[in-house]
Amino acid sequence: MSEETLVARPHPTPRTVLLEDGTTLEVPEGWELLPPGDAGLTRRVKAAGPSWTVQEKKGRKKFSKGVWAPAANIATERARIDAERDTPAYRRKMAAAKAKRERDQEAYVEDFREAVVDFLAFHPENTRFAVTLADAVTAHATPVGSGTVARTKRIPVEKRAESAVIAWMRHQTTAYDDMKIERVKGRRREVRGQLAGRSRALLQRYRDGAAGEDPGCPLASALGG
Repeated sequence: MSEETLVARPHPTPRTVLLEDGTTLEVPEGWELLPPGDAGLTRRVKAAGPSWTVQEKKGRKKFSKGVWAPAANIATERARIDAERDTPAYRRKMAAAKAKRERDQEAYVEDFREAVVDFLAFHPENTRFAVTLADAVTAHATPVGSGTVARTKRIPVEKRAESAVIAWMRHQTTAYDDMKIERVKGRRREVRGQLAGRSRALLQRYRDGAAGEDPGCPLASALGG
């Protein structure tokens, strides 16, 4: 079994993993755990020989807990990749990649904010609220690693903007965060749907120009206005 490459789950016993069928396996002698975080090194260690990838599922997502592999393989590949990275050419490459990511992020933030403003489509009298709301939603939803709907590429940016506005309003203009929702399948989704309906109705008031400077409006309160 030690010569196989497999995927397993964490086990509370040290140096033990759990297979999907419930089988427990002890990590072979001479192996060590390579922590997650360095994708390049992980790929090389996996390519160098047998390895056991440890993943933990939480909800719909899987989180890496590292890779068990022969210690010699890990040491060899780490030395190789460290040597490659300790060169002017590599540092220039990384600096250029970082600059490109920053430019791409700035462009995306701008595009996303415009999509939010377009979705809001507030009446001219409520332009100030549209700008403030777009800024708040964008600041919350677009940071890299935020895990929000704005970071997914599975749906068009217009739908991301709409979903991000509704999600922001759910947390900022309703009592959702303090609700005690029954642990019944589908109930939380039902509650979210109901709150989304209220949020859309509130947004429509701003589109119609009816909300204005209403001090009792939950959106105005959330935006400090």
